[in-house]
Amino acid sequence: MTASERNDGMAVFTEEMRKTHTILIPNMLPMHFKMMIRIFGQYGYNCELLETTGHEIAECGLKYVHNDTCYPALLVIGQFIDALNSGKYDTHKVALMLTQTGGGCRASNYIYLLRKALVKAGYGYVPVISLNFLGMKDNPGFQCTVPMLIRLMHALFYGDLLMMLKNQCRPYEINVGDAERLANEWTARLVSEMMKPGALRTKNVRATYKRILADFGAIPRRVEERVKVGIVGEIFVKFSPLGNNNLEDFLVSEGAEPRLPGMVDFCLYYVYNGIVDRELYGTSALTAAIYRIAYRYFLHKQKDLIRIIKENSSFTPPTPFSHAIELVRDYIGLGAKMGEGWLLPAEMLELIDAGVPNIVCTQPFGCLPNHIMGKGMMKPLKERNPSVNIVAIDYDPGATRINQENRIKLMLANARENLYPREDSVCVRFAEEKEALPV
Repeated sequence: MTASERNDGMAVFTEEMRKTHTILIPNMLPMHFKMMIRIFGQYGYNCELLETTGHEIAECGLKYVHNDTCYPALLVIGQFIDALNSGKYDTHKVALMLTQTGGGCRASNYIYLLRKALVKAGYGYVPVISLNFLGMKDNPGFQCTVPMLIRLMHALFYGDLLMMLKNQCRPYEINVGDAERLANEWTARLVSEMMKPGALRTKNVRATYKRILADFGAIPRRVEERVKVGIVGEIFVKFSPLGNNNLEDFLVSEGAEPRLPGMVDFCLYYVYNGIVDRELYGTSALTAAIYRIAYRYFLHKQKDLIRIIKENSSFTPPTPFSHAIELVRDYIGLGAKMGEGWLLPAEMLELIDAGVPNIVCTQPFGCLPNHIMGKGMMKPLKERNPSVNIVAIDYDPGATRINQENRIKLMLANARENLYPREDSVCVRFAEEKEALPV
């Protein structure tokens, strides 16, 4: 066994590889992840975000993963192996990175599925890095230091802010592309700013928030009402353009405004579950205390951002996570935490509470927790919120994009009927225009 192998024979990312290897990372949150790989670069890691798309990614995954495996796993593993097959990289100088949270489903098991697929594809020598904060896997060549973690945490808040502002501007912008360009500019600038001495002090972070809000507020926009559509579901398919067939772009092209609960909510959900575990299962008091400190810190940061958005712009801020917890308590127990767990119906409820009753629930094939917490919760949600307009869209290798988009268009037609007065509705105006045509 060599120094670059574990005791099970799998490749390990060593300190020497840090100088020679390119680390490939799958694309889930484009802006967040671009900031993260630049942060890694500042600490000596050469990382690259995979932005390949197309049905061939899923087809590649199907070759090396059992076809009953969940759709996000097919995509992530397919994207990795497609990159290794592309000829673009020296496969002996490449490593792959995946996150692990220690929970069920994709949060832990993708690493093992990926390593098995790599052996089957002939790339068993390619090391896989587990990005986790629980000491689950030994990656001697990749270490997360405290300064790096602090910058990664701020990248989550900045990424959520940019994603929110971009989606709230795009449907209304007079010059198409202004919001996208500005979001990309800030994504590129923020890492350099975060590396400056004192840049992450609270007053300086607040000042940066205000500058970002001012820049997006200056984008010329039409003053009009558009249908607002929330996007929830399994975390990868909800956020990833590869996973949801560019759902955000499609909604904007249909004249709607996409609304996505941020990645910070998922982090708060994960931390809060550590507190709940103490109450439900009697886990370590010390561990629960650490989670409680982390929860208060994240929640304070989120509320600070919300306050700044309210005070310095006309944009709609995210819902405080503490309020989302209160909204969901009467619907489901907080012990239901496999996958997205109780967070999924909580996100639907926070959208409804914020005046966004139109929701697309992204349902990936093979994700049982998502179907239970998503589709399974739709009936009680609709019974207690009669105005809600939810559609569950299945994403799997056999689902056609046209069928997915047609189902979303039907949901949008209902949304427009509810938004506009009956005499000015889309259907009525279409019928009047049709009758006015010469025979």
